[in-house]
Amino acid sequence: MSFNWSSKRIVVTGGAGFLGHFVQAGLKARGVPQDHIFVPLIEDYDLTEKDQCARLYKSAFPGEQVDLVIHLAAEVGGIGANRDNPGRYFYANMAMALHLIEQARVDGFAGRGAKFLQVGTICAYPKFTPVPFKEENLWDGYPEETNAPYGIAKKAAWQMLDAYKMQYGMDGVYVLPVNLYGPRDNFNLHSSHVIPALIRKCIEAQDRGDEFIEVWGTGSASREFLFVEDAADGILTAAEKMNDPTPMNLGTNFEITIKDLVHLIARLTGFADESTIEQKIRWDPTKPDGQPRRCLDVQRAKDLMGWQAKVGFEEGLARTIAWFREHRGDPDARM
Repeated sequence: MSFNWSSKRIVVTGGAGFLGHFVQAGLKARGVPQDHIFVPLIEDYDLTEKDQCARLYKSAFPGEQVDLVIHLAAEVGGIGANRDNPGRYFYANMAMALHLIEQARVDGFAGRGAKFLQVGTICAYPKFTPVPFKEENLWDGYPEETNAPYGIAKKAAWQMLDAYKMQYGMDGVYVLPVNLYGPRDNFNLHSSHVIPALIRKCIEAQDRGDEFIEVWGTGSASREFLFVEDAADGILTAAEKMNDPTPMNLGTNFEITIKDLVHLIARLTGFADESTIEQKIRWDPTKPDGQPRRCLDVQRAKDLMGWQAKVGFEEGLARTIAWFREHRGDPDARM
């Protein structure tokens, strides 16, 4: 069946955030009118509360029904933030998904072909998942300890969608984007992920004339990263083409060690070159590395949706660095 974007009324939770900005842009590029996109703001809706989620479905499009929920909203951060907030991250992410999915059922999603798309996380994968991660490995062990509560909450949302598809016939979609990066990211050093934190550290150290930057861990862990525009495109492709919550990796299948990543960002920002790189990077091995390796098998997304990432890694980093330099003084930038 064809998917007529222009006729859909769409709720995008987290639509005012980093990924949400690009999802909104992608919706408009697909012909969705602005008045068919509703973004619930945190000051107006506490999505961890059942009654607030019920109110969302009633108030998003007065007199009209919601056709698609794209649930991006999350409470999340880097290793430090996960260590500080394991209980909050489990509760907030579990509660939001629990209430939003149940209220979609109450709102009659199954009877009229509406869809609920849940954005998951690769933190749900077991700590020692064989690389590259395949979706069938999701239940093969316990997640990496520092982000397990967050990852398990997101994985439970997938199981809820699967159960609702089996019992009620409600269409659900579940995607697992790898680590995101790009313009408009969170550059707060306490709560950000590795790429924006490194970009900020290198540029600010360069401005101050610092002799070195300090980086957590040993640099031995590896990661895969997905440019935010590609992630938004993958999410919208899944919303269009999938009708069941078959878990779907969204990534590039390109893996880089943290050490090589740090060196690359240091060079691209101009903080260091090949002759000075070893002196300008100091590692703190008392801090955790996180999950040893992350790299996704992305064949399922290609086979079932015809989707693959387009933006090369160095190009994406260069665009992110340029955005940070231009916008770091903006009051609305997350610094």
